[in-house]
Amino acid sequence: MDIVLVPGFWLDASSWTEILPPLVEAGHRVHPLTPPGLESPDAPRAGIGLRQQIDAVTAVVDAIDGPVVLVGHSGGGAVIYGVTDARPDRIARAIYVDSGPLGPGESINDNLPYEGDDIPLPPWDFFDDADLIDLDDDLRAAFRARAIPEPRGVAYDAMELHDERRLDVPTTVIACEFTAAQLSDWVGAGQPFVAELARLTDAEYVDLPTGHWPQFTKPDELGALLLATVER
Repeated sequence: MDIVLVPGFWLDASSWTEILPPLVEAGHRVHPLTPPGLESPDAPRAGIGLRQQIDAVTAVVDAIDGPVVLVGHSGGGAVIYGVTDARPDRIARAIYVDSGPLGPGESINDNLPYEGDDIPLPPWDFFDDADLIDLDDDLRAAFRARAIPEPRGVAYDAMELHDERRLDVPTTVIACEFTAAQLSDWVGAGQPFVAELARLTDAEYVDLPTGHWPQFTKPDELGALLLATVER
C-alpha cells in the first residue's frame, strides 16, 4: 500500500522518521512529505495557503498508481481532508493523528501569532498542558531546533470543499490528548467542533494516550498503530 504522511505545523518530512521502520519493513511504500513553505526556515511563505498545501498533496496522490492511505497529523489533518475531497475515489483510508476533518468555511487555527507571512513555533506556555504530555525537556529542545515557520495562510484560510463523496472515505482518528470515548461522546452530543467528523459514514476512533506530538513522544506505538490500521 502507498502511504502518504503529511506533518502538522512547523514540521517537515523528517518528523516522521521514527515511525517509518515498521511500515517499510512490512513492505509498504511510504511517502513522508514536506508541505510547501516548510522546505527550510528561509523558504518563501508569501502566497502559500491551505489550498496550496492541499494541491501539493493531491499531486502526489495523482502520481501514485492505485489506492492511497493518507495520514495527517494536527494541521496536516485539514490538508488530507482537502485531498479526500479532491480525490475521494483514490483514498483507501484517511488517518488523522490527534486531528480530524475540517469543515467548510472553518480555519485550522486563526489565533496563532504571526510575523508577516510566518507563524513561528510559539513559546511552550502558549499550548495547553494536554498538548505537552510526555514532551520532556530534551524533546522540546529537539522540536524547537527543527521547527520551521508555518505559512500564515495555512492556519488562517477557510476550508473549501466540493465533493460530498469525501464523507464515505473510511476514516480512523488516533486520539492522543483526548480519548476515543470522549470523541465518541462529543460526536453523539452534536458538538460543533466535531460536526464534520460526525458526517462521515465510516469512522473509527482509537486511543494512543500521550500529548499532541506522538511521533516524538510515542513513535514506536504510533508506528505500530498505523501499521495495524493499514493492514486491517
